[in-house]
Amino acid sequence: MSDVLAVAEHRRGDLRDVSFELVTAGRELADATGGDLHVAVVGGSTEEFADALNREGVDQLHTVDYGEEFNHDVYVQATEALFGELDAEFLVLPNSVNGLDYAPAIANKLGLPYVSDAVGVEYDGSLTATREMYGSKVETTIEVAEGPYAVSVRSGEWPAAEGVGDADVSAFDVDFDEDAIRSDVTGFEEVGAGDVDISEAEFLVSIGRGIEEEENLPLIEALVDATDATLSSSRPIVDNGWLPKNRQVGQSGKQVTPTVYLAIGISGAVQHVAGMKGAETIIAVNTDPDAPIFDIADYGVVGDLFDVVPALIEEFGGDAPDI
Repeated sequence: MSDVLAVAEHRRGDLRDVSFELVTAGRELADATGGDLHVAVVGGSTEEFADALNREGVDQLHTVDYGEEFNHDVYVQATEALFGELDAEFLVLPNSVNGLDYAPAIANKLGLPYVSDAVGVEYDGSLTATREMYGSKVETTIEVAEGPYAVSVRSGEWPAAEGVGDADVSAFDVDFDEDAIRSDVTGFEEVGAGDVDISEAEFLVSIGRGIEEEENLPLIEALVDATDATLSSSRPIVDNGWLPKNRQVGQSGKQVTPTVYLAIGISGAVQHVAGMKGAETIIAVNTDPDAPIFDIADYGVVGDLFDVVPALIEEFGGDAPDI
């Protein structure tokens, strides 16, 4: 039996969605080895977070009290101590900004082989991780023969763990080396049109080249208002300066996992799909019946968006502007 340790992520008082996806990924590995799944929460509202993470499949929850926000040195020390105490075989971390900050450091300190940005993991005597390369055009498998192992997983690739669990929750006391904690978060400053976080949206209306010109944006905005959705886009819209960077979905934008993703005039390039394929329901509107977006869409409309969108606005009780 080999245990798995997954480290949850939180930011500014909220657990990140990837924390619940880590539970699913970690449970897969624990099932393959016959071990237990341990989930750790470092800092923040540890009791509240542990309660939220007590989902089906979690065997043990560990809380480490230290500060409110992510701190590289704190996470490295806490993870190193807990991983050693548990004598676990797998360390599972989020492939996020914070995760990528400390994952290489902790893997180096523990002497673990480290696989980043995994979109799939399997274990059958050795770890096999699946990764995407060359702008998600190529899928590769990497076999790591000997453990223990460290792996960071991409958000949106595993479903979030559900159900109410019955895991024990225990506080883990770390003897922190205060001299080695060399920084602290003193505050946050929003930069670059941070009016909305599309990664938190439940319903996204996303636009691509098919809207043709900036003057057609009011039509899409009317649909967004009528459906109480959030507006997002593919990269060309941002590159043209029609929408700010924080609205971009894709490999060079944000990864999103809404309940509904309505793609309008988006062809479905692999770079864009990498950022939204985790949506629960994908609806595509495109004039090209062979557009790649239809390969992953749950529902598709082959038609001109300038006919389809006004009809949708009317259906939802809105008024379509004259374009």
